[in-house]
Amino acid sequence: MNVSIGMKAPDFTAMTTFGPLKLSDFKGQWVILFSHPGDFTPVCTTEFIAFAQANDQFEALNAKLIGLSIDSNPSHLAWVNQIRLLTGVQIPFPVIADRMAEVANLYGMIAPDVNKQETVRNVFFIDPNQIIRAILVYPLTNGRNISEILRLLTALQTTDKYGVVTPANWMPGSSVMVPPPGTYNQSLERLNEPETADLNCIDWFWCYKNEP
Repeated sequence: MNVSIGMKAPDFTAMTTFGPLKLSDFKGQWVILFSHPGDFTPVCTTEFIAFAQANDQFEALNAKLIGLSIDSNPSHLAWVNQIRLLTGVQIPFPVIADRMAEVANLYGMIAPDVNKQETVRNVFFIDPNQIIRAILVYPLTNGRNISEILRLLTALQTTDKYGVVTPANWMPGSSVMVPPPGTYNQSLERLNEPETADLNCIDWFWCYKNEP
């Protein structure tokens, strides 16, 4: 099964480094569910350290990090403990043990044309209503940019809160945009009187707004 943006996130129960976990238990907060190819691998180790160092930023955005690979729970525990011993960084989020690839297959985390056994680097943004809002997929060979994951999460939350959209290269604190008008009269209002809606319009369909 493959999931897509806008669908209900498939629920599951799994064993993790923090004990049993059920996805639906996190309803009411954002979930960043991410997979990695395997424990004791160099790129994954740097990613886990980076996620751990950003964990407080995710929590400030009401978001829970959950990792996953098809390694066993003892392997996960040994790996995160080795990271702690080598770097002093503790992994503050659960890591799902998915030896039978049940969750991986449920979410389409395995790319069979690349590798039939390891999960590629998927990131699923799941909102408080358990709807999948965004999906990022990275190859086995290249690590993720954690700042981009935080940026996209903030953009999604800004869209939800204010009913706006975000332009290319948007960063928190910069100008947002408004969706295109839905009627002819709205297009005329934006073109002729943009100041009434506190807009900076280049054309009727292309309007910026200071972030609230």
